[in-house]
Amino acid sequence: MSCPYSNKPTDHEGQTNYRAIEDNIHTDFKDDMSYGDYLNLEKVLNAQHPLSNQHDEMLFIVIHQASELWIKLAGHELNEAVENIKSGDFGHAFKVIARVKQILSQLTQSWGILSTLTPVDYLKFRDTLGHSSGFQSYGYRKIEFLLGNKNAELLKVHESNPQVHQELQYILNQPSLYDEALLALKSHGLPIDKAVLERDFSLPYQANKSVLNAWLTVYQNAEQYFHLYELAEKLVDIEDSFQQWRFKHMYTVQRIIGNKIGTGGSSGVSFLKKALDISFFPELFELRTHL
Repeated sequence: MSCPYSNKPTDHEGQTNYRAIEDNIHTDFKDDMSYGDYLNLEKVLNAQHPLSNQHDEMLFIVIHQASELWIKLAGHELNEAVENIKSGDFGHAFKVIARVKQILSQLTQSWGILSTLTPVDYLKFRDTLGHSSGFQSYGYRKIEFLLGNKNAELLKVHESNPQVHQELQYILNQPSLYDEALLALKSHGLPIDKAVLERDFSLPYQANKSVLNAWLTVYQNAEQYFHLYELAEKLVDIEDSFQQWRFKHMYTVQRIIGNKIGTGGSSGVSFLKKALDISFFPELFELRTHL
């Protein structure tokens, strides 16, 4: 029987398993912008500076730096969603909210990579972190505020960076994504308590009966209020993905350090577990009981 590969086509000078570069591919970037130039890769790829000689510290740094980039993008998209809903552009709001959901899924997957870090190997460089902690993430705080989990006390962590502190202070006092959704309910003729619409937006959102009833009306008349119905489901998508991220974070920390105190001074796993009880959009989950 003849060899099935004996007639395999050859490429450059008779070589197989080879792809020749095409003549029109640009190779001279002395005076032209390259891929690395556009993405500023010299800075990005040289921003990893381990403080120990432990092999696994590079994993720890890259995972968190990459996560911060995804978090930055999520904040960028949520800002756009807030503006879209404010202006009544539901179509584009749905697009960017769907993107946020995928970003959160990507972030959740990253914890699986970090969980390959064993407790013994992490302890070899944990002390080099000092008091630095993900709790101090500016990007994460921005997402929480944009989604409506407001807490002015959290600004204390960012006082050492005036520019960051100022931006977070501004977002804290502005209507969140959910606040804009509730204003949209009102604009469509659904009764919402004035105390909800004109509240102090820097305070944590509290569930309200009029909001629950308004969303119930939307769900019970989905065809009439289709944009609002779809908006509600998109918001549920975000909370679902966000909670999965929170849970995977908590579980990964528990897997690696058990119940040790966090580097930032928190109680660690027990502190992370409390976040799972916080809902951005409480009425959207409660209404399911009443349908």
